[in-house]
Amino acid sequence: MKKILSKAYKFSNSWTGTVIIVLFVIFFIAQAFRIPSGSMKDSLLIGDHLFAKKFAYGVPMPHLPFLEVSIMPWSDSLRLLNGDTPQRGDIVIFRYPHNIKQHFVKRCVAIEGDELFLINKDLFIHHAQGDAWIKENFKAYETIVFAGKVWVKNPYMKKHPGIHHDDKIINKGDPRMMPLFNFSPIKIAKNDYFMMGDNRDHSNDSRFWGAVPYENIEGTPWFIYFSVDENWEIRWDRMGKTPRDLEAPFHLDLAKEERLKTDKDDHGIY
Repeated sequence: MKKILSKAYKFSNSWTGTVIIVLFVIFFIAQAFRIPSGSMKDSLLIGDHLFAKKFAYGVPMPHLPFLEVSIMPWSDSLRLLNGDTPQRGDIVIFRYPHNIKQHFVKRCVAIEGDELFLINKDLFIHHAQGDAWIKENFKAYETIVFAGKVWVKNPYMKKHPGIHHDDKIINKGDPRMMPLFNFSPIKIAKNDYFMMGDNRDHSNDSRFWGAVPYENIEGTPWFIYFSVDENWEIRWDRMGKTPRDLEAPFHLDLAKEERLKTDKDDHGIY
């Protein structure tokens, strides 16, 4: 046993062993990502560096870091093994359906079988479990009856208070912006997930390019290991925090203060 452990230790200290261990961690356990845009403010901020939990939803097909080349280039599959699936309200890291080399991070707001629409920015969801289940589980939420079904209005804002709208973004009739305000009823197809940014009026998400297939799902944010603002000042209060930790009032107040400061002239979508 000692000989085996000694050989393993020597191998792990060699260049070959180090590379193999690092790639194994990146492929199957945790991968580092940086938040480049404000689409998830106030939950995740520009300059947050986080580790993604790669095994949260099965095992995605490993890709070489930076090159984004699959370790199985002969296969078009983006999954190695299926596993758990994203749940409503999860923050999810996934490969952008129209460019799989690009990673996005958004919140899952609807799963297969759910129906949703938007009116004047308000999100309405009819959950796949049906009216009786909705009435039982959303007693404290505002609901409406439309097309003979019960719909929950903005079902995530109470549980995830980082979700917000920008009052400066108003409907001026620009067709490119219309999905922010009104979105026709749709039903989410099997193995698809509808994603939206918490910074609802500054997010390029499923409202514009459709639902995300399960095979594109990479993982979920695990914890922030480093964070720096636009002035290169370290946000010590965010380091080591999980997304759940960051939903505490103290962190949300700080994130909101920063968002109001940095977004005051921002009317774009990203």
